[in-house]
Amino acid sequence: MRHGTWEPQPARRWEDAFLSGNGRHGAMVFGDPADERVVVNHHTLVRPNGSEGVGPPALAAELPALRAALLAGDTRAPEDFGARYPHLWVQPFHPAFQVRVRRRGAGEEPGYRRQVDFTTGHVSAMNDGWRSDVFVSRTDDVIVHRVTGRPGGLSADVSLDERLAGLPDGLSFARSVVCEAVGGAVGEAVGEAVCGAVCEKDGHYDARAVLTLRTEYANGRTAFTGTTLVAVAGGRADAAGDSLRITGASAILLLTRVERHPAESDPGAAHAAALRALLKADPGGLGGAAGAVLPGPPDVTGPVYSRLLARHLPAHRDAYLRAELILTADPAERELPGSALLRRPDSPALLERLFAAGRYHLLSSSGMLPPRLTGLWTGDWDTAWSGAFTTNANLNLQVSSAAAGALPEVSRAHAELVRGQLADWRDNARAIFGARGIVAPSHTDGESGHTRHFERAYPLHLWTAGADWLLHPLVDEVLTSGRPDPWLPAALVEAAQFYEDFLVSRGPDAPVAVVPSYSPENRPANASWGTVDATMDIAAARHALTTAATCHPGHPGAPRWRALADRLPPYRINEDGALAEWAGQELEETYDHRHISHLYPVWPLDEINPYDTPALAAAAHRALELRGTENDSAHGRLHTALVAARLRDQELAGGALRHVLHGDYFHDSLMSAHYPGRDVYNADAAHTLPAVLIECLVQSSPDRLVLLPSVPRECAEGTLSGIRTRFGARLDLRWSGERATALLWPSSDRTIDVVAGSDHYALTLVAGEQHVLSVPRST
Repeated sequence: MRHGTWEPQPARRWEDAFLSGNGRHGAMVFGDPADERVVVNHHTLVRPNGSEGVGPPALAAELPALRAALLAGDTRAPEDFGARYPHLWVQPFHPAFQVRVRRRGAGEEPGYRRQVDFTTGHVSAMNDGWRSDVFVSRTDDVIVHRVTGRPGGLSADVSLDERLAGLPDGLSFARSVVCEAVGGAVGEAVGEAVCGAVCEKDGHYDARAVLTLRTEYANGRTAFTGTTLVAVAGGRADAAGDSLRITGASAILLLTRVERHPAESDPGAAHAAALRALLKADPGGLGGAAGAVLPGPPDVTGPVYSRLLARHLPAHRDAYLRAELILTADPAERELPGSALLRRPDSPALLERLFAAGRYHLLSSSGMLPPRLTGLWTGDWDTAWSGAFTTNANLNLQVSSAAAGALPEVSRAHAELVRGQLADWRDNARAIFGARGIVAPSHTDGESGHTRHFERAYPLHLWTAGADWLLHPLVDEVLTSGRPDPWLPAALVEAAQFYEDFLVSRGPDAPVAVVPSYSPENRPANASWGTVDATMDIAAARHALTTAATCHPGHPGAPRWRALADRLPPYRINEDGALAEWAGQELEETYDHRHISHLYPVWPLDEINPYDTPALAAAAHRALELRGTENDSAHGRLHTALVAARLRDQELAGGALRHVLHGDYFHDSLMSAHYPGRDVYNADAAHTLPAVLIECLVQSSPDRLVLLPSVPRECAEGTLSGIRTRFGARLDLRWSGERATALLWPSSDRTIDVVAGSDHYALTLVAGEQHVLSVPRST
């Protein structure tokens, strides 16, 4: 299966649970017939830890002294800049609870299968006597879960269970189980809420109950409440302590929402009313025949489940299917379980499935916010690096396929994070650097955008390139979609204004300096972490200034921005022939590092490329060859693959990709890990892999199309469809043997350069006309 994955047994670890999400709520499904567990997540669930009210430190008054010391050659001066401030991690992301359905009398039943359909977001598990179906609705913002069994044979205990790994001290819990009498159609409450209420209707029993779990954080100011409405077909429901006891049912439908809120409020009643309304809308009741039943066995879905799923499908399916990768793969390998396919790392079928899974998980975790380090999911309260949005590589890599891969939903989620934090970014610029404009933090929990990461070893408060990198995907979205974002141009101006105030003049005829400067997360071999003129900072400043001037040619600041960009230091090629990580001759390289921040002008900026700047491209390539892998993080490997693809190095790009495929980085869920051996649940590899494959097959800029620049050997022939280019055209590509065919549908008239193998020529595009290109394969 290319658009899904499956397993022959339930998940035993939460990391292997199959995933569903709508960009707000997330669900992790174990698929256990005896003890079905669905871990509930929500993007807003971050635990207060004292950092939430802390702003950036007032360091601007100390900045002149730091600059003078650095420019005088004091390589240790930055270690004291902000050192008196505590290192505060952002509020950690955490799960809400697990919805548990424990079957009484469940035995060993044959025919087990667990699967997820990427086209629908629908997770199912089944054996010969039981079935569980889960999805997270994009239209109704609810986790929908239906359990079915043999008529009258489904007896189970349902509970909301907060006992998940890493549960901290200091939380307080309040829970309730309220059974409701129902009559007529399900969802029509009659009289007082009572326990054990049943109503005979059409030869079966219907019952309904509401389970609520309220959790208050230790700060006493914030809480979150989860509400699950349980509707039972053909059986009885009774409150039994903290659980709901269901007896003799045919089907159980569970609708769940969670909300983080001030401690003085209580959204439980409103949640329950809204969930009841989802039942009332179905005139046939839970057990009736009304409603659109989707294809499948007759016991798969009840009318409510079918109707909610049918409403959800267009929003999810249409987005997911916009782009697709099909490789020439063994049909038998395509049908293997994901765990078995992962043991065939050279299989084209594995690349197909991981490309599809990456798109699915990226879309499912993007909505109100883009994906975190863990996407939208975790089963552990002690999430690595607080489950934050880390913006000096990780988030940027994860969303890198959104523009080209036709996922504007991901770009919009990314825009929501950026736009929501611009005021905090202004605070950072003013308080730390005494400047106008915006400075992004290296870590954020999604609430605060203030810079608070202070360490001598990782002085991320000195990093100023983040705003440019975070705005860049949004510029790409405009280029590929042709739809301008009304607030983006003003943000680009603010990025330029920061550099206008921040860059330091060394004299009328000398280059300006970026000081202090920092190359995440590396340091020179002969100096401290904070330096002068890191290559990434130079590239970000030049890009921010020129982008603002290009977008606002009539702005009064445009001439100044262009002039300032021209005064930035040139990139340095070191004694090894490599693009140096720092422009200063006195700073020595540290090659063995997971980050390749200094190659920012290659990817994503495309400022350095083999066509316009061949000498710098050769130096960047040498820098990539010399780079070590340090701790073997997945993001470092795939970042290397992206840069190598831009530099047309098929072996280096393919080798970095193969290292991840061979290194046991993927769980059975096809979500990835940060380190080899499935160590530390992390979405970097899963979400970045589609971007790597797209870059190896198709690259574009506003005036250039590059076809098949760095094709991995596992992709010997295939089809890539639905790709958006940065010159505003949709592209389908088919390659086999020595030739490839590209179909282009441009949205505007323009002339572009086409590069394919040894061919390099100009092509004039006409809006609305299909253009067919037959080109040689790259060698």
